[in-house]
Amino acid sequence: METSLTSTLFQEIGLFHLTSGHLIMWFIGAYLIHLGINKKYEPYLMLPIGFGIIVVNLPLAGLMADDGILGIIYHFGIGLDLLPLLIFMGVGAMTDFEPLLSDPVTFMIGAAAQLGIPLIMMFGLLLGFDLKEAAAISIIGCADGPIIIYAASKLSPELLSVIALAGYSYMALVPVIQPPIMRLLTTKKERMIEMRETRKVTKTEKIVFPLLALVVIVLLVPKAAPIVTMLMVGNFFKEAGVVDKLHSAVEGELLHICTIFLGVCVGAKMEAEIFLRGETLLIFSLGLLNFAICSAIGIMMAKFLNLFLKNKINPLIGSAGVSAVPMAARTSHIVAQQENPKNWLLMHAMGPNVAGVVASSVIAGIFLSMLT
Repeated sequence: METSLTSTLFQEIGLFHLTSGHLIMWFIGAYLIHLGINKKYEPYLMLPIGFGIIVVNLPLAGLMADDGILGIIYHFGIGLDLLPLLIFMGVGAMTDFEPLLSDPVTFMIGAAAQLGIPLIMMFGLLLGFDLKEAAAISIIGCADGPIIIYAASKLSPELLSVIALAGYSYMALVPVIQPPIMRLLTTKKERMIEMRETRKVTKTEKIVFPLLALVVIVLLVPKAAPIVTMLMVGNFFKEAGVVDKLHSAVEGELLHICTIFLGVCVGAKMEAEIFLRGETLLIFSLGLLNFAICSAIGIMMAKFLNLFLKNKINPLIGSAGVSAVPMAARTSHIVAQQENPKNWLLMHAMGPNVAGVVASSVIAGIFLSMLT
């Protein structure tokens, strides 16, 4: 009897269930926290995700069980799509569509940058992933966390944690990944192009745009309605100018609270036995290739448009066609200033950047329409 009680006691001590896999995941979680604190790479995402990875790999803690606190939050927040959609409303509240409206040609750049998504989907099929898995993996290329999570949770929930971490990792590493691609595909002369000042957009245009975009997109792609609705309602609150408290709540407290829960729960899905598999490395590799292709296509689209435009576009803004707002636009601006300190590309790059957000929402809706 005493031996049985002692054996049971030992079985209930997590230390005796610790594996090398758990230790590896602790290291991964700690490294993400390091990137957030010391490198300032997306700290609002890296810290919650890193923390979630560590706590879920504490043996016997049971935090992600159906009745565990994180399991409950995950079920209602991500399983029912609540958190990514609320975060997207916050993104809309922080988004300024003026650069896109003042120079609509930049929408073509943002849309073109998403062409890497179907290319990687086909590549994923060749590597043995099924159609839904390949589609979910390909969304990584848009570099928009809420869209990645929303689409993956519906298309391939079993791969959600890996896809989400890959997507957020590449969002955080935009300043590292994109500049070599930008310099490879452009000449010094192109990088020094100074773009003309854009026209002033009226308040009426800013108010009408989210409503008009919502109607048009949802009529064409109904499955994109949840994503686009939340994006545009957040932006509508911003541009209306008469609901400051609503706007402040959406882009402030609500966004931050949802980001905490989303980040911790995404990290908490990365249990060692699920995450440490060969396909994880393959998904990360496809995601990186996807992100690089989307960035490159955006640059090449800008160069193509220059063949027909009198007022030339600096091709560096093409890499901002991915949806990593505002990191991609800021990276375009920084690289341009390294060539020409007088060049101010930030607002110009925001045009394709926010266009990428809209275009990736549409592509996610198309995938959901076709595959769910």
